[in-house]
Amino acid sequence: MSQDDSSGGPDEVEFAAEAEETVSNPRHPWQILIVDDEEDVHRITRIALEDLEFRKRRIDCLSAYSSAEAVSMLESHPDIAVVLLDVVMEGPDSGLELVRRIRGEMGKKILRIVLRTGQPGQAPESRVIIDYDINDYKSKTELTEQRLFTTVIAALRTYEDLAALEKTRRGLEKIIEGEADVFEIQSLKKLTTGILAQLASLLSQDYDALFCRISGIAATEKGGEFVVISATGKFESAVERSIFESLPPDISSAIQRAAMERRSLYLGSSYVGYFNSTHGSQNVVYIEGWDELGETDRRLIEIFCSSASVAFDNVYLNQELEDSQKEIIFTLGELVDMRSTETGGHVRRVGEYSRLLALKIGLSEDEAQIIGVASAMHDVGKLSIPDAILRKTGRLSRSEFEAMKAHAAIGASLLRHSERAILRMAAVIAAQHHERFDGSGYPLGLAGERIELPERITAIADVFDAISHDRVYRHALSQSEVVEYFRGEVEKQYDPALLGVFLDNLDEFYELRDD
Repeated sequence: MSQDDSSGGPDEVEFAAEAEETVSNPRHPWQILIVDDEEDVHRITRIALEDLEFRKRRIDCLSAYSSAEAVSMLESHPDIAVVLLDVVMEGPDSGLELVRRIRGEMGKKILRIVLRTGQPGQAPESRVIIDYDINDYKSKTELTEQRLFTTVIAALRTYEDLAALEKTRRGLEKIIEGEADVFEIQSLKKLTTGILAQLASLLSQDYDALFCRISGIAATEKGGEFVVISATGKFESAVERSIFESLPPDISSAIQRAAMERRSLYLGSSYVGYFNSTHGSQNVVYIEGWDELGETDRRLIEIFCSSASVAFDNVYLNQELEDSQKEIIFTLGELVDMRSTETGGHVRRVGEYSRLLALKIGLSEDEAQIIGVASAMHDVGKLSIPDAILRKTGRLSRSEFEAMKAHAAIGASLLRHSERAILRMAAVIAAQHHERFDGSGYPLGLAGERIELPERITAIADVFDAISHDRVYRHALSQSEVVEYFRGEVEKQYDPALLGVFLDNLDEFYELRDD
């Protein structure tokens, strides 16, 4: 269905005059439950309703011959819309008791119940209407074929309206729940993954929107073309690839069209959501897997996506703040490098090594990212060390070494008062980056796992960069010499478990260094 198509058809009830004229419709039929202990009632009702269609959906009649069978049928067929219920079955008021159970224990409030009785005097209409939550009361003798048609269609129309209201209510609940999750997300990848999940959940509320095969992608514009940043279902292999190389032409064209027209598109069995942030970035969500979207689905999608647009703005704003924070941290780290004649780019490389090692041991992307940035500040305390000591190429005297050792505590004191997670972690790394796994380090002589994990990671990354690059007082070690050095320090300076992971993946660290 295109965006210009009218959704929903007329209310006419249609009967198939001849079998060959009946159009096969894949949509789920209306389910009506006949509850009566007389077989003839079931047979006659089925004959009367067998050719009936409403909203282009045929009617499927189910049968139950007792209250117990009716309960079982209602439990196994949650989509039953109407119950045609006999009052007198195994007992004089079996039908009335079943009504109480349906509305009370089973909680089926929108289900339409039409009571049919052959003994109206036994259950007077006025008392039944007042005391029981039923929707119509008919004597079996007055239910001619035409009146049965009228009664069933009226019940289905009411059920449809109530079901739409209930779907809207559940959809709004999902949107509210989804907004709470979406607005907590601070990375673009997680945000788009969350939006895909919320849209799939929003569209899977009932049978008409039961899309267990839903697939979706989220793409963002990079360098003038859209790149897939998250995906579900059959599109999962497209992540981190251009839409033109990873998606069928009709989908990539739909995404391009949405971007060019700067609007969302409804395309029959698919939806393209367009998000243009106030920062000028363009983002698109594509999701597919249903027969068509009704008006209720569209309204819920539009409500959710209007909130998601604000979430995109928040993510980009947060990303700008994080990038600024990282840039300041790396600049301070590089300032330390310049004063202490370290190889150019040392702090950035240590950060990348630390992030990679954190990922290799199973930490999350967020945790690894924080460790990678925080590690850049490990030597910030050296800003307070005099140049005569900091830049000395020869061996330090005892007093000079004691002055140099103070930079760990100084760095920690500079950073520990911040409320930012990165700077709090940087304070820990600065304080402990000269501790040794065997307890012979400084300033506190911590040993083993009393040394915080981020520092045990940074210690390996820092020394790897130092010994794999030329310094004013020595040449860089070869790769075999690096391995020999670290193996000689197992359980002395470094955590053996972390060091094992590092050495197992050493080639990746050299690739990262060369990049």
